[in-house]
Amino acid sequence: MKPVRRDFLLELPKPELHCHLDGSLRIDTILDLAQKDKVELPSNDRDELIKAVTVRNKVKSLEEYIEKFQITLAVLQTPEALNRAAFELAQDAAAENVRHLEVRYSPILHQDRGMTPMESLDAVIAGLHRAEKDFNISTGVIICGIRNFSIESSILLAELAIAYKYRGVVGYDLAGVEENFPAKDHLEAFYLIRNNNVNVTLHAGEAYGPASIHQAIHYCGANRIGHGTRLREDGDLMNYINDHRICLEVCLTSNYQTGSLDKIENHPVKFYHDYGLRISLNTDNRLISGVSLVDEYMLAYKTFNFNMLDFKDFIISGFKSAFLEHRERTKLIKEVAHQIDDYLEVGSQKY
Repeated sequence: MKPVRRDFLLELPKPELHCHLDGSLRIDTILDLAQKDKVELPSNDRDELIKAVTVRNKVKSLEEYIEKFQITLAVLQTPEALNRAAFELAQDAAAENVRHLEVRYSPILHQDRGMTPMESLDAVIAGLHRAEKDFNISTGVIICGIRNFSIESSILLAELAIAYKYRGVVGYDLAGVEENFPAKDHLEAFYLIRNNNVNVTLHAGEAYGPASIHQAIHYCGANRIGHGTRLREDGDLMNYINDHRICLEVCLTSNYQTGSLDKIENHPVKFYHDYGLRISLNTDNRLISGVSLVDEYMLAYKTFNFNMLDFKDFIISGFKSAFLEHRERTKLIKEVAHQIDDYLEVGSQKY
């Protein structure tokens, strides 16, 4: 088996299915937008701002991790800012040869200066479409409802996702504080979503146990699960997810940082993979977690000794579970399969 090399992982076509727009800004963009829009930051010194907004080791809870978003959200309150942030995120992903990027965010978090959810969404979609023209990448927006917000807000966002279904939105999510805010409280929004054939992915099993994942699937109709770190606590549910090929959007670094596990070596990703679950690797928040997608792959390699055949599985699983048209998924899967096979072929001269 050929060794895993960072340069080859960088070259491989990859999907990224779990990436938050407001957690993935460039530091220099935050500073620039703050100056233009007269936003007060914790510090205007670049190095100090990095310390303020990026988690370097571990926080006490998911709630503490989420507090970091207050800094990034403060500069994302105009259409121009959102357009730029979306374009730059897609550009950064394309630089890692991410061929399909699904960007998630919640339009209701961007209304402090009077921007409507529609104006917000139009700006994000326009920024992503600009990037698609300039780089070899496809994109889609996943609208996030917020667990600890009202059901009325979730219904509004569900209606927005339905209205933009063929205009750049590819799915609907429920994010935010997980414990004490069950997904089933937002059932009316998910009825609208599922009744209108919109894809569903839910944050579940990160800060709460398998019951949260159960609700995501059986109450809300999730096609994918964001994180799912605690799924292994319920073997019967794990079998159901495995049998129905429901993909787990694994984010190793952020799962450790938010306290879902005491050390990275205890992440269940190796167990999940060996068991046969469908898994994709993702950054979650490129800025706040301080990672790139290739960083996540290298962390998986160094921690769990995954090989190139394992990464082939992760990549193909990600493309299979992407909220893409079937023909486009098939095209990307064939491309990456051939490229990895060429690399692994004995005597290959290319690598």
